Amino acid sequence: MSQSDSHLLIVDDDKRIRVLLAKYLSKNGFLTSMARDAAHARRLLAGLEFDLLIIDVMMPGEDGLSLTRDLRTSLTTPILLLTARAETSERIAGLEAGADDYLPKPFEPQELLLRINAILRRVPAELARPAPPRTLQMGAVRYDITRGELWQGDTLIRLTATESILMRVFAGTPNQPVSRQTLVEALGQGKTGTQERAIDVQVTRLRRKIEENPKQPRYLQTVRGAGYMLAPE
Repeated sequence: MSQSDSHLLIVDDDKRIRVLLAKYLSKNGFLTSMARDAAHARRLLAGLEFDLLIIDVMMPGEDGLSLTRDLRTSLTTPILLLTARAETSERIAGLEAGADDYLPKPFEPQELLLRINAILRRVPAELARPAPPRTLQMGAVRYDITRGELWQGDTLIRLTATESILMRVFAGTPNQPVSRQTLVEALGQGKTGTQERAIDVQVTRLRRKIEENPKQPRYLQTVRGAGYMLAPE
């Protein structure tokens, strides 16, 4: 598996840590999504595919060990646990729960990166899904997956923070429908009808930056009853 094309899910109740890790890993070529707790992680996992999960052990409600143990009943995706407890017994508990590795806090970001790459190198080739291309072409517009940038020729198209998140989600599963609820969760919001309608507004705005004719979208399509789908060339 090509590490630079891998999609990682960061599960941590501390927003500051989530954002810092996501920024660092994105700068090192990974696609990243974030979840604030176990329930949020499950909703993202129901709609998106990930190559590795980074889960904090000490979370309120359902902790990381319980989440790992439950996910292992149906999921083979590698899991790296993070915890403030460095005792050997805690590490053993994490590995027994099904984690592939265990990293005590505080840690150096470079060590986290090395451990992630080591885990991904161990993923059997037959289990690794095909890596997506580094760029997606949509007519005159192209999306650089690694950088998270949208370009038209040599002109960079400015994306808002919300549009950037939506593009990363769509680019992570091209030609596959993504539900409105999944998009709401990816933005870290709730899941009310009002917020789902807000997704429609954001998609409409994003189409204006992608489509030649936003009213008749070719690339960012509406899939009736399923949500939206990015269909690059």
